[in-house]
Amino acid sequence: MSVRTARVERNTLETQVTVEINLDGTGKAVFETGVPFLDHMMDQIARHGLVDLNIVCNGDLHIDDHHTVEDIGITLGQAFREAVGDKKGIRRYGHAYVPLDEALSRVVIDLSGRPGLIMEVPYTRATVGGFDVDLFEEFFRGFVNHSFTTVHIDTLRGKNTHHQIETVFKAFGRALRMAIEPDERMSGIMPSTKGAL
Repeated sequence: MSVRTARVERNTLETQVTVEINLDGTGKAVFETGVPFLDHMMDQIARHGLVDLNIVCNGDLHIDDHHTVEDIGITLGQAFREAVGDKKGIRRYGHAYVPLDEALSRVVIDLSGRPGLIMEVPYTRATVGGFDVDLFEEFFRGFVNHSFTTVHIDTLRGKNTHHQIETVFKAFGRALRMAIEPDERMSGIMPSTKGAL
Protein backbone atom coordinates (compact mmCIF):
# COMPACT_ATOMS: atom_id res chain seq x y z
CA MET A 1 0.00 0.00 0.00
CA SER A 2 1.33 3.44 -0.92
CA VAL A 3 2.13 6.19 1.56
CA ARG A 4 -1.11 7.65 2.85
CA THR A 5 -0.34 11.25 3.71
CA ALA A 6 -1.69 14.63 2.70
CA ARG A 7 -1.21 18.33 3.35
CA VAL A 8 -4.11 20.70 2.66
CA GLU A 9 -4.40 24.46 3.09
CA ARG A 10 -7.74 26.26 3.13
CA ASN A 11 -7.81 30.05 3.29
CA THR A 12 -10.92 32.20 3.57
CA LEU A 13 -11.70 35.65 4.97
CA GLU A 14 -12.71 33.90 8.22
CA THR A 15 -9.98 31.29 8.72
CA GLN A 16 -6.62 30.11 7.46
CA VAL A 17 -6.27 26.36 8.09
CA THR A 18 -3.43 23.93 7.38
CA VAL A 19 -3.84 20.20 7.99
CA GLU A 20 -1.15 17.55 7.65
CA ILE A 21 -2.23 13.93 8.08
CA ASN A 22 -0.55 10.54 8.05
CA LEU A 23 -3.06 7.69 8.15
CA ASP A 24 -0.33 5.18 8.98
CA GLY A 25 1.11 7.09 11.91
CA THR A 26 1.51 6.45 15.61
CA GLY A 27 -0.91 8.99 17.06
CA LYS A 28 1.41 12.00 17.16
CA ALA A 29 -0.45 15.30 17.16
CA VAL A 30 0.32 19.02 17.12
CA PHE A 31 -2.51 21.55 17.30
CA GLU A 32 -2.46 25.33 17.14
CA THR A 33 -6.09 26.35 16.76
CA GLY A 34 -6.83 28.71 19.63
CA VAL A 35 -9.66 26.40 20.78
CA PRO A 36 -8.20 24.21 23.57
CA PHE A 37 -11.20 21.93 24.07
CA LEU A 38 -11.34 21.14 20.34
CA ASP A 39 -7.59 20.41 20.41
CA HIS A 40 -8.15 18.01 23.32
CA MET A 41 -10.85 16.17 21.37
CA MET A 42 -8.87 16.00 18.12
CA ASP A 43 -6.01 14.53 20.12
CA GLN A 44 -8.36 11.63 20.87
CA ILE A 45 -8.79 11.03 17.12
CA ALA A 46 -5.03 10.96 16.61
CA ARG A 47 -4.25 8.81 19.64
CA HIS A 48 -7.00 6.24 19.23
CA GLY A 49 -6.94 6.24 15.44
CA LEU A 50 -3.13 5.96 15.25
CA VAL A 51 -3.24 8.88 12.84
CA ASP A 52 -0.60 11.62 12.91
CA LEU A 53 -2.17 15.09 12.78
CA ASN A 54 -0.69 18.56 12.52
CA ILE A 55 -3.39 21.23 12.45
CA VAL A 56 -2.83 24.98 12.50
CA CYS A 57 -5.68 27.47 12.28
CA ASN A 58 -5.80 31.23 12.51
CA GLY A 59 -9.49 32.01 12.81
CA ASP A 60 -11.82 34.85 13.73
CA LEU A 61 -12.10 33.80 17.36
CA HIS A 62 -12.92 37.39 18.33
CA ILE A 63 -16.37 36.63 16.86
CA ASP A 64 -16.77 33.08 18.19
CA ASP A 65 -15.45 29.55 17.64
CA HIS A 66 -17.91 28.60 14.90
CA HIS A 67 -15.88 29.32 11.75
CA THR A 68 -12.71 27.85 13.25
CA VAL A 69 -14.37 24.58 14.30
CA GLU A 70 -16.31 24.13 11.05
CA ASP A 71 -13.38 25.00 8.79
CA ILE A 72 -11.03 22.64 10.63
CA GLY A 73 -13.59 19.88 10.06
CA ILE A 74 -13.78 20.78 6.36
CA THR A 75 -10.01 20.88 5.89
CA LEU A 76 -9.47 17.68 7.86
CA GLY A 77 -12.06 16.00 5.64
CA GLN A 78 -10.28 17.20 2.50
CA ALA A 79 -6.93 15.96 3.78
CA PHE A 80 -8.38 12.61 4.82
CA ARG A 81 -9.97 12.09 1.41
CA GLU A 82 -6.68 12.83 -0.33
CA ALA A 83 -4.65 10.62 2.01
CA VAL A 84 -6.94 7.57 1.87
CA GLY A 85 -6.52 7.39 -1.91
CA ASP A 86 -8.54 5.00 -4.08
CA LYS A 87 -9.57 2.84 -1.06
CA LYS A 88 -8.51 -0.43 -2.67
CA GLY A 89 -7.59 -3.10 -0.14
CA ILE A 90 -9.05 -1.39 2.95
CA ARG A 91 -11.81 -2.56 5.26
CA ARG A 92 -14.06 0.42 4.32
CA TYR A 93 -16.31 -0.02 7.38
CA GLY A 94 -15.40 0.74 10.97
CA HIS A 95 -17.23 0.79 14.27
CA ALA A 96 -16.43 1.29 17.93
CA TYR A 97 -18.13 1.48 21.31
CA VAL A 98 -16.19 3.50 23.89
CA PRO A 99 -17.10 4.03 27.56
CA LEU A 100 -15.79 6.67 29.93
CA ASP A 101 -17.15 6.18 33.43
CA GLU A 102 -20.94 6.61 33.10
CA ALA A 103 -20.88 7.65 29.42
CA LEU A 104 -21.01 5.33 26.42
CA SER A 105 -20.89 6.24 22.73
CA ARG A 106 -20.97 4.33 19.46
CA VAL A 107 -19.55 5.49 16.12
CA VAL A 108 -20.04 3.65 12.83
CA ILE A 109 -18.19 4.74 9.68
CA ASP A 110 -18.52 3.84 6.01
CA LEU A 111 -15.94 5.23 3.58
CA SER A 112 -18.76 5.15 1.06
CA GLY A 113 -17.96 8.05 -1.22
CA ARG A 114 -21.26 9.57 -0.08
CA PRO A 115 -21.38 12.23 2.64
CA GLY A 116 -23.83 11.63 5.44
CA LEU A 117 -24.00 12.42 9.15
CA ILE A 118 -26.44 11.13 11.73
CA MET A 119 -25.52 12.47 15.17
CA GLU A 120 -27.64 11.77 18.24
CA VAL A 121 -25.83 13.11 21.30
CA PRO A 122 -28.13 14.29 24.12
CA TYR A 123 -25.75 16.73 25.80
CA THR A 124 -26.53 17.44 29.43
CA ARG A 125 -24.97 20.92 29.25
CA ALA A 126 -24.70 23.51 26.47
CA THR A 127 -21.04 24.37 27.09
CA VAL A 128 -17.87 22.76 28.42
CA GLY A 129 -15.16 25.14 29.53
CA GLY A 130 -16.82 27.91 27.55
CA PHE A 131 -17.00 25.78 24.39
CA ASP A 132 -20.42 25.54 22.67
CA VAL A 133 -20.96 21.79 22.31
CA ASP A 134 -23.33 22.27 19.35
CA LEU A 135 -20.25 23.13 17.29
CA PHE A 136 -19.14 19.50 17.33
CA GLU A 137 -21.92 18.71 14.87
CA GLU A 138 -20.50 21.44 12.59
CA PHE A 139 -17.06 19.84 12.89
CA PHE A 140 -18.30 16.38 11.94
CA ARG A 141 -20.56 17.72 9.18
CA GLY A 142 -17.60 19.56 7.67
CA PHE A 143 -15.57 16.35 7.86
CA VAL A 144 -18.15 14.04 6.26
CA ASN A 145 -19.10 16.50 3.51
CA HIS A 146 -15.51 16.86 2.38
CA SER A 147 -14.24 13.33 3.00
CA PHE A 148 -17.32 11.81 1.32
CA THR A 149 -17.85 9.57 4.33
CA THR A 150 -20.99 8.32 6.09
CA VAL A 151 -20.81 8.60 9.89
CA HIS A 152 -23.37 7.60 12.53
CA ILE A 153 -22.68 8.91 16.03
CA ASP A 154 -24.79 7.93 19.04
CA THR A 155 -24.22 8.61 22.71
CA LEU A 156 -26.13 5.81 24.37
CA ARG A 157 -25.86 7.13 27.92
CA GLY A 158 -24.03 9.67 30.02
CA LYS A 159 -24.51 12.50 32.49
CA ASN A 160 -21.20 14.35 32.28
CA THR A 161 -21.01 16.31 29.02
CA HIS A 162 -17.22 16.20 28.90
CA HIS A 163 -17.39 12.41 29.19
CA GLN A 164 -20.09 12.21 26.50
CA ILE A 165 -18.01 14.19 24.03
CA GLU A 166 -14.77 12.41 24.82
CA THR A 167 -16.37 9.01 24.22
CA VAL A 168 -17.57 10.26 20.83
CA PHE A 169 -14.11 11.36 19.72
CA LYS A 170 -12.37 8.26 21.04
CA ALA A 171 -14.92 6.04 19.30
CA PHE A 172 -14.57 8.08 16.10
CA GLY A 173 -10.80 7.59 16.16
CA ARG A 174 -11.09 3.84 16.72
CA ALA A 175 -13.80 3.40 14.07
CA LEU A 176 -11.74 5.41 11.59
CA ARG A 177 -8.70 3.26 12.35
CA MET A 178 -10.70 0.11 11.61
CA ALA A 179 -12.15 1.49 8.36
CA ILE A 180 -8.78 2.51 6.88
CA GLU A 181 -6.93 -0.65 7.93
CA PRO A 182 -5.56 -2.76 5.10
CA ASP A 183 -7.50 -6.01 4.72
CA GLU A 184 -5.10 -8.64 3.37
CA ARG A 185 -8.01 -10.66 1.97
CA MET A 186 -9.07 -7.58 -0.05
CA SER A 187 -5.54 -6.78 -1.29
CA GLY A 188 -5.84 -4.65 -4.41
CA ILE A 189 -9.62 -5.11 -4.47
CA MET A 190 -12.16 -2.26 -4.29
CA PRO A 191 -14.51 -2.97 -1.35
CA SER A 192 -17.62 -2.19 -3.40
CA THR A 193 -19.72 -4.02 -6.00
CA LYS A 194 -19.75 -0.76 -7.98
CA GLY A 195 -16.00 -0.95 -8.49
CA ALA A 196 -15.56 2.60 -7.12
CA LEU A 197 -16.03 4.51 -3.89
